[in-house]
Amino acid sequence: MSQQESPKREKDETLRSREVTEGPERAPHRAMFRAMGFDDEDLSSPMVGIANPAADITPCNVHLDDVAGAALDGVDAAGGMPIEFGTITISDAISMGTEGMKASLISREVIADSVELVAFGERMDALVTVAGCDKNLPGMLMAAIRTDLPSVFLYGGSIMPGQHDGRDVTIVQVFEGVGAYAQGEMSAEELDDLERHACPGAGSCGGMFTANTMASISEALGMAPLGSASAPAEHPERYEVAERAGELALEVVEADRKPSDILSRESFENAIAVQTAIGGSTNGVLHLLALAAEAGIDLDIDDFDEISRRTPKIADLQPGGQSVMNDLHEIGGVPVVIRRLLDAGLIHGDAMTVTGRTIAEELAELDLPADEDIDADFLYTVDEPKQAEGAIKILKGNLAPDGAVLKVTGDDKFHHEGPARIFENEEDAMAYVQEGHIESGDVIVIRNEGPKGGPGMREMLGVTAAVVGAGHEDDVALLTDGRFSGGTRGPMIGHVAPEAFVGGPIAALEEGDEITVDIPNRTLEVDLSDEELDARLADWEQPEPAYDSGVLAKYGMLFDSAANGAVTNPGVKRND
Repeated sequence: MSQQESPKREKDETLRSREVTEGPERAPHRAMFRAMGFDDEDLSSPMVGIANPAADITPCNVHLDDVAGAALDGVDAAGGMPIEFGTITISDAISMGTEGMKASLISREVIADSVELVAFGERMDALVTVAGCDKNLPGMLMAAIRTDLPSVFLYGGSIMPGQHDGRDVTIVQVFEGVGAYAQGEMSAEELDDLERHACPGAGSCGGMFTANTMASISEALGMAPLGSASAPAEHPERYEVAERAGELALEVVEADRKPSDILSRESFENAIAVQTAIGGSTNGVLHLLALAAEAGIDLDIDDFDEISRRTPKIADLQPGGQSVMNDLHEIGGVPVVIRRLLDAGLIHGDAMTVTGRTIAEELAELDLPADEDIDADFLYTVDEPKQAEGAIKILKGNLAPDGAVLKVTGDDKFHHEGPARIFENEEDAMAYVQEGHIESGDVIVIRNEGPKGGPGMREMLGVTAAVVGAGHEDDVALLTDGRFSGGTRGPMIGHVAPEAFVGGPIAALEEGDEITVDIPNRTLEVDLSDEELDARLADWEQPEPAYDSGVLAKYGMLFDSAANGAVTNPGVKRND
């Protein structure tokens, strides 16, 4: 019998893609698919979208065509109809310190919107969401939650560390080198050599910065298989993970296992526990709040502090320590951290995962080294942790009634009092530091960089790294309504809410005001009475928006408070 005469396999009636592949009235639609090489067998199979943000704009994403290709092979081998499509990415590291960084958080929303649109418009049955650079990860997870299609999250993997002066280095050391050079502590020749060796190939930044934090969190949430986060970008294991993700996509669509079947209050508590235990990025707070809002799950910024107080920090990775994601991979990856937390009763072992098994069942399936055989100087036990509490702290007080976020990378008993040095944008603060004006005891305040005021809530690794590079990691604090990179270290407080642009107390600060940062008591205060603050705010006038047209103006109007995840989806739950 010829191919044209062969009987067509009946498509599962529950599949949404039937709307574009079945019946005589869909002949034009099938003709379009046939133009792309799809045949009858494909058209009778589940349609699995592979969302791929590959780009030559960042090493985080430069290899993602190959990663997505391996996932496509997995879908195809498992009997699915893989359809790859693209979306955007912004390189946080390349836009850092420039006006372009305002686009970063907006890109999270655009990625989520674009993947949702393609999946909706083309009537897809399932998704494999591929991610590299920082905002790719929450954007892809948000899209999966919004569509509520059977989905598998696939990380592109991290870069290997570079070598400089006999030690492992990452991009963060280059940013800190800029500060050291400005202070005369590093020569131009050494900075040049560091620049040339810090980033040896493809992959997301290697420390426990935002991308690796979110990849680790994706396992704890159950949206990615346990053990899938840590394989380096250019390692053969990364492509095995990718192919398995494609195969798993067919399993989840056949089981009709959706994000709403996986995500729960317990899975978000697991994610926060892992974030705090590994010293993960402060951006994880923002993104988990956004993901929970998309999923309709009650999660409040105070939950992060509550969970961090009971969860010790047991992994000492960059930026706080010296080790990188590949070091964690070599001893078993994120599951070895989850196992220690589970054994201590700090993880909900019965939380569901994308495989259809619980966290505890998944751990039992993995071929991990025995816990007592793991010998790594960066991994601690729960009984003898690096720090008794997790790395994430939520500070409140008359400067941040809705909260501010700090990641402890040094002394968790830090207490600081000093005069405010006020800057209305990142550039002016950077110039102040680079020109050598910074003094011990200063509290650098950068405002009007929040979700609405920036707009876009710029990350400020350039400034924070310059402060550290100038030798002020422990004696200068910095606070902002903007954000920090996961690579930031030192007493840097971000996400101050309400932000200055909407009249938050940070807008009332004046040069020289005495500010107190108290980590043990979780307070962020200015030495002013409520009456003085109110009087200043009564005289405050909202500045004109920085942009009056285009994408920045649009998202500036849409962004919600950082305390709610800076979401833009009008239908999500907000913690008002």
